[in-house]
Amino acid sequence: MFRANDAASRLMLRPKKRDIRMPDVLSFLQAWAADPLRVAAIAPSGEALAELITRDITPASRPVLELGPGTGVFTRALLGRGLKAEDLTLVEYGAKFTELLQTRFPTARILRMDAARIDQRHLVNGTRFGAVVSGLPLLSMPPKKIFAIFAGAFSTLRQGGAFYQFTYGLTCPVPRRILDRLGLKATCVGRAYLNIPPAAVYRITRRRPSKFVTT
Repeated sequence: MFRANDAASRLMLRPKKRDIRMPDVLSFLQAWAADPLRVAAIAPSGEALAELITRDITPASRPVLELGPGTGVFTRALLGRGLKAEDLTLVEYGAKFTELLQTRFPTARILRMDAARIDQRHLVNGTRFGAVVSGLPLLSMPPKKIFAIFAGAFSTLRQGGAFYQFTYGLTCPVPRRILDRLGLKATCVGRAYLNIPPAAVYRITRRRPSKFVTT
C-alpha cells in the first residue's frame, strides 16, 4: 500500500517500447474529433501510466470496474496483474471504442453507457467491486457529473475498495467539496512524467469515521 509520503509519489516511470499503438492513436483522434469534450485526449494513455494506475490491484481486488477504458490500455494492464477478463466490467460510452473492446476482450462484461449512471444494479451477481480504475476526462466535466460518477461508483465498491483516477492536471481532478460531501479522501500515489502528456494518479477512498472518546 502507498503512504502519503511514500517515495512512489515522486517516482518517474519510463514508458516501454511500443508504448502507443498507431491504430489506437487513430481511434482516439477520430473519437476526439467527433466529441472533444467527452474524449478530451488525442492519444491513448501509455503503458507507464497503465502500470502506475493498476499497481495496487491484485486478483484479490476482483471483480474490478473500469470506467472509460477507451482502447483498453488499462484493461491490458489489469490482465497483466493476474485478473481474468471475466473479472472485469468495462463501462464505455463511445460506440467505436465499445466495438473495439468487444473484439479485444470478448469475455469481459462490457456496458455501453454513461459512467454517471452506474449504480448497484450493475454489480456482478450482487458482488461489490474491489476497485475502480478510471480513464474518464474529469477535467472536462461539470461538478454535477463528477459527483454522480463518484456517488454511483462508491455505491458499488465494497469496504476497503479504492477508486483510481489519473489526471493531466497539477492537483486532484475531483473538487474538494465533492470529496467532502461524499466522505472521501484522495492521495497522489505517483506520477508518470514521461507519459504523453505527463500524468498523476490519485487513489480515492472512503474516510475512516472519527472516533470520539466519551467520559
